[in-house]
Amino acid sequence: MASTETSAVKDGGVPGKGDEDEGVRQSTDLAGLEAGLDALDTVQTKRAPFRRTFVEKIFPPIVAVALVLVVWQVLVWAEVTDSYKLPAPSAVWDEVQEAWLEGTLLEYIWTSVSRGLLGFLMALVIGTPLGLLVARVKFVRAAIGPILSGLQSLPSVAWVPPAVLWLGLNDSMMYAVILLGAVPSIANGLVSGVDQVPPLFLRAGRTMGATGLRGTWHVVIPAALPGYLAGLKQGWAFSWRSLMAAEIIASSPDLGVGLGQLLENGRTANSMPMVFLAILLILIVGIAIDLLIFSPLERWVLRSRGLLVKS
Repeated sequence: MASTETSAVKDGGVPGKGDEDEGVRQSTDLAGLEAGLDALDTVQTKRAPFRRTFVEKIFPPIVAVALVLVVWQVLVWAEVTDSYKLPAPSAVWDEVQEAWLEGTLLEYIWTSVSRGLLGFLMALVIGTPLGLLVARVKFVRAAIGPILSGLQSLPSVAWVPPAVLWLGLNDSMMYAVILLGAVPSIANGLVSGVDQVPPLFLRAGRTMGATGLRGTWHVVIPAALPGYLAGLKQGWAFSWRSLMAAEIIASSPDLGVGLGQLLENGRTANSMPMVFLAILLILIVGIAIDLLIFSPLERWVLRSRGLLVKS
């Protein structure tokens, strides 16, 4: 009784006021916590100024390319090797201009890019359900999982001779080599992503009725997107390298001239400017596909998980 009266006196002589103040403080703390969480979830939509974008994203690659050209030209001037082995940048540029004036430059690029993208889409259609099957069915994983890992480590160029013997010198052979190189990477990437899905997500999905195909579509695939995207990027790299290997080895008038065949033509003609042109075009296409397709997808995935702030 005495303690109650003492507490009442401390709180201004009104019994129960201490409990009310405590409740107010708790409400204030909760409101502050919610405000802080809302602030963390708030996405900044203000665009960065062009000057900042230029300095952080555009200028560094320009500097890197300029340094490479300067070093290249210095090596030519220093005559570290014969000119037919290391052509000057101007010689390669002349090769670019000649191909452009002849109307063959874009043809070289389109022949390879169209094959590569179509083959990659075919690998995507095959590798995605195969990866889900391997990830979700233990018997299938035990039977096929090691084979997929072995195929992924097998150099794509090893498939070119049997593909030529099986299918002949045609586009089907090219697509077969691309599929054999890309499907294992896409499937294994998805398997890795599914393995990293927290079990809590799966239990929560089953509790809300997301089972079977519905659970796979609404729970498993969204949660496995980071690993799946990594598998897609690696699958494209394998597709592009497989295609270049096939175009270098297999040549036929019916196949046209892609970038790999252009590289082989330069070697046959002992023309290093043509060889350097083919190498640069192969590199540029690989960088362009990554910047135009995979980098936006990666930013979207990271942003959807709150790991990247819009700028």
